[in-house]
Amino acid sequence: MRWRRGRRSSNIEDRRGMRLGRGGVKLGGGTLIIVMVVGLLMGQDPLQLLGMLAGEGGLSGTSSPAPRRQAPQNNEDADFVSVILADTEDTWNQLFASLGQKYHPATLVMFTDQVQSACGMNTAATGPFYCPPDRKVYIDLGFFHELKNLGAPGDFARAYVLGHEIGHHIQNLLGTADKVHRAQQRGGKAQANALSVLLELQADCYAGVWAHHANMQRNLLEAGDVEEGLNAAASIGDDRLLRKAGRRASPESFTHGSSQQRVYWLRKGLQTGEINSCNTFAATSS
Repeated sequence: MRWRRGRRSSNIEDRRGMRLGRGGVKLGGGTLIIVMVVGLLMGQDPLQLLGMLAGEGGLSGTSSPAPRRQAPQNNEDADFVSVILADTEDTWNQLFASLGQKYHPATLVMFTDQVQSACGMNTAATGPFYCPPDRKVYIDLGFFHELKNLGAPGDFARAYVLGHEIGHHIQNLLGTADKVHRAQQRGGKAQANALSVLLELQADCYAGVWAHHANMQRNLLEAGDVEEGLNAAASIGDDRLLRKAGRRASPESFTHGSSQQRVYWLRKGLQTGEINSCNTFAATSS
């Protein structure tokens, strides 16, 4: 990706190195997959399961003072994250303006091992996540190493992950997330899982929409980048994660979508560049 000359976002909180207490849980790549699989099999959000583990690990200690917002400058991964975040801001500013709306950017929080958000306590094993109440994306940059372990190396693989989390921010701003969460509360577990999959696949599509416009307007992508992103989408499909852990892929327990589904919707966003093309809910009902 041609990212080095891009502007850096100011919507960054660098909490790396801050400690929230003693006895915290740090999980490696193998445990990351196990926790995700257990959550899928139980019909649970792995984020919630990791929150319980964190509580048992004694993460309820006092936290350090809130950091001031700043652009990271001390390593390449942080620099990359700041540039990609800025590019999503530029793209979604334009797309929201075309809808007659104002885009309110998300803040990205970089942390080490564990973090407190408006969604509760989370560990690095959760992977990157978006918290709707505080409109922030959280990431331990060590996840990029885990992404390689899952068979998804490359700049655009990393950018796709960030674009996906910003996709959840778009859903929050447009009111889609609230509608889905209300529908999940009214239905049973199977319906809640199905709606979760559709929400995640739409975020994949929105990641593709961002990349489409970033490439058309700023020539961001290089040869092989699209393949890296599609490979990343396939690598973190629910079915592949389950099989990687020696489990049977059970579609009714999926919360993020199969490899095939994730690749399809990321590609759709990349090809069309249109927000309306990402209506995964209508596509399913039809």
